[in-house]
Amino acid sequence: MRIGIEAQRIFRKNKHGMDFVVLQEIKELQKMDTPHEYFVFVKPSVDRCIESSEHVHIIEVNCPSYPLWEQWALPRAARKAGVDILHCTSNTAPIWCDIPLVLTLHDIIFLEPRDKKNKSLYQNLGYFYRRWNVPRILKKCRRIITVSDFELGNIKQKLQLPDSQLKMIYNGYNEWFRPIESDKQQYRKYIADAGYFFFLGNTDPKKNTERTLVAYAKYLELSEVKRPLLMADLDQEYLNGIIERNGIEAIRDHIVIPGYIINSDLPYIYNNAFAFLYTSLRESFGIPLLEAMACGTPVITSNKSSMPEIAGHDAILINPESSDEIALKMLQLERDTDFYQRQKAVGLERAKLFSWRKTTENLLRLYEEVYKEIK
Repeated sequence: MRIGIEAQRIFRKNKHGMDFVVLQEIKELQKMDTPHEYFVFVKPSVDRCIESSEHVHIIEVNCPSYPLWEQWALPRAARKAGVDILHCTSNTAPIWCDIPLVLTLHDIIFLEPRDKKNKSLYQNLGYFYRRWNVPRILKKCRRIITVSDFELGNIKQKLQLPDSQLKMIYNGYNEWFRPIESDKQQYRKYIADAGYFFFLGNTDPKKNTERTLVAYAKYLELSEVKRPLLMADLDQEYLNGIIERNGIEAIRDHIVIPGYIINSDLPYIYNNAFAFLYTSLRESFGIPLLEAMACGTPVITSNKSSMPEIAGHDAILINPESSDEIALKMLQLERDTDFYQRQKAVGLERAKLFSWRKTTENLLRLYEEVYKEIK
């Protein structure tokens, strides 16, 4: 079997969630002894993070824009490679393609009410492209993969697709996310001292950055320790707007915003954090949850969408729309040593249920099922 895998953006410097998912799946396929050949289609860029191996071939396909690359260059390259199946891994796929398709539909947020506060051009373009593309490709897909039972139920309800077309496969996390006993202090590239709260936020309203900052202000008012807050993927202008709107000027001197944190430094960031705040309003899976848990870092996360499913019922689950709840759990972790240690143990045990190896074994079985159907 010759399997094509779309991985357009894995060579870009600043990777995000979907890029890491397909990258790890490809790396696991390289380790596995299978009779199949894999053709991975990528767009050339600065971070050549994976090379071809005996049965995994990296094919660079150059084209100026995302839609043109996907709609024209990708199917052309896949036909030239003679693939039997083409797996599109990032929510969208080519409309005019005669190769049997497998689609990973991470979420259907594009069908949900749009938050008008989102000013990101990149996110808005992606939103409208998905609204145009996804309804046109669903019936063309032999299988549609999603990443949690929450999202599977959401897709079933809103898209009315048959059960036989849908498959849930959990994501995993990288093995280097683990408790680290080392003199290395990579975290100091981003913040001076250990023992901080860590938050992965950005300008997407679903990340709940504003309420989380309001919660942090309430924490600072009541805490005797006043731990700093390290915030990745956030710019100063956006932060200033939140501070001014909410009158929380006192938090300014306690926040560190270093920008993008490279993935290889994240294990040190988690390990040296006091706790991780993952207070999103909506996630289809939540890989950072597992990364923090696997490092033994207590997590405060939301009781909505997929997060209770991934974090487990023993995790700290809060209403993300309540800044008071978030602040109270931050204070409880700080003041209750037994509670803190229990949450470390909960996370370490929960993370054992997930791995990229399990993800990729399930993916390979799906490829083989589809191949049997088309032959």
